[in-house]
Amino acid sequence: MSFRAFVTARPGAAVSLIAIIILAAAGGWYFGARRDAPIPADRARVEAIVRDYILAHPEIIPEAIDRLRAKAGNDAYAANRHALETPFASAWAGAKDGDVTLVMFSDYACGFCRASLADVDRLIAEDPHLKVVWREIPILGPGSEAAARAALAAARQGQFRAFHPRMFEVGVPNAARVSAVLASLPLDQARAAADAKSPEVAGELRGNLELAGKIDPSLATPTFVIAGTVLKGAVGYETLKQAISQARAKRR
Repeated sequence: MSFRAFVTARPGAAVSLIAIIILAAAGGWYFGARRDAPIPADRARVEAIVRDYILAHPEIIPEAIDRLRAKAGNDAYAANRHALETPFASAWAGAKDGDVTLVMFSDYACGFCRASLADVDRLIAEDPHLKVVWREIPILGPGSEAAARAALAAARQGQFRAFHPRMFEVGVPNAARVSAVLASLPLDQARAAADAKSPEVAGELRGNLELAGKIDPSLATPTFVIAGTVLKGAVGYETLKQAISQARAKRR
């Protein structure tokens, strides 16, 4: 079978093969052979055919890479699902045992996270079977970390859902704004201050950063994970709703 016929008959497998060869070639590695090792004639012919096809159809390269990334995201989700979808204290909303869980990695200094608030709230209000879990990844500076620590401290007293929108409302986080938001909530303030500095909260933030890196090494906020589908940025209500519907369809 020619490579063109193989592509026509099994496009998904062909794209994956092409992507593997592209990435392998970039690293100077072909099928595990050393640079100085002779390449068998039949293997060399396959490589030549693939190379010619790629040069003639460069448009397949982005598709191949996207498919590899999607597969990597699905694999990472499967390996880390429990950690991803298990909330820290009250940092969640919606159906406790929802059939689909939307995980949102967020930073209080992120304008796109703020822009996504209404979309996520609408999904929770409209979908009685959806669970949303928030994971704090403070990657935008000291103010972000202070706000994330305070959010988790509030979560330990059942006040995450109150803290979350208020922190975004006051603007770019800093120590004074974080303190003001905490003071506005019905919290044991001494306990909240202690929790914000606790090893448990520090460990949660470290764990969230590690999880985000496993799902996609290029950290960004917001990042949404829905049953293995990874969406970055303020993608909007319709895109999130579609991903949730697709996750449900896979379960049927």
